[in-house]
Amino acid sequence: MAKKIKDTTNQLLNVAQDSYLERTSRPFYALVFLLPFIAFYELGTIFINTDVLNEAQIRVVAFVWLQEFLRHIGFGGKFLWAAPALMVVVILVAYQIVSRKQWWISPFDFIPMTVECILLAVPLIVLSLLLHSTSSSSHSVVASNIGVVTPLAAKYSLATGHSSSLLADIVTGIGAGIYEELLFRLILICALMLLFQDVFKMSKSNSIVFSVLASAALFGAHHHIDFLTGQPNHGDLFDWTKFIFRTMAGIYFAVLFAMRGFGIAAGTHAFYDIIATLINALIFHR
Repeated sequence: MAKKIKDTTNQLLNVAQDSYLERTSRPFYALVFLLPFIAFYELGTIFINTDVLNEAQIRVVAFVWLQEFLRHIGFGGKFLWAAPALMVVVILVAYQIVSRKQWWISPFDFIPMTVECILLAVPLIVLSLLLHSTSSSSHSVVASNIGVVTPLAAKYSLATGHSSSLLADIVTGIGAGIYEELLFRLILICALMLLFQDVFKMSKSNSIVFSVLASAALFGAHHHIDFLTGQPNHGDLFDWTKFIFRTMAGIYFAVLFAMRGFGIAAGTHAFYDIIATLINALIFHR
């Protein structure tokens, strides 16, 4: 089983050992790189003085799902809030052990990793703008909707009368980058690979294609419907343009995960949400 998981999560790039691309694709690199993001999300949701972050129903959906799973298996009390973060640490450490990659890190790699994530987020920003511009033009939507960037952070609907603050959106965007990638890429794709290969006896190439497409479609759909309750997300009702974009983004993140590892995929997702939030707030005033 360990070998099978290792095979299904192997990187696609054939790069030189100990090169930047090889080092930064390691799970332990992902853990160290993402620790500041995890800490920022945890502290932000606790100490930011805003009603937005004090309402349970606007938490990052993937984070709430992990909390509910951990609650179901016995975690509780104040520790439950930090349990999903601990789950990230445990999974990445286990992933590192299974991968049998080296544990040493170079602190000089983290600035280039940050720049790489920001640059990799740019194509998604452009794609979102293009899709919204095309959709708005074809349906004669008012000009104020043209150019709005679709967020990738799936969160529960805002309570009536509450409005989202810029800093709150940044915090939830960072949380979405970590926990959505954990669920839909690191966990779901690996689980689907095992399902398609071991149960359905499909070839590895077909298993990869079906796993990526299925995880991407579920990633797009979970923004519009709560899979736990089957109820629609009234704060983000279904829209074909948004669903198509988010599904394409899911495929993009899956490719990044396969080629560059979990750290770059999660970092790119987080920086996309940050950039999208800033563009919408500062340029489109949304």
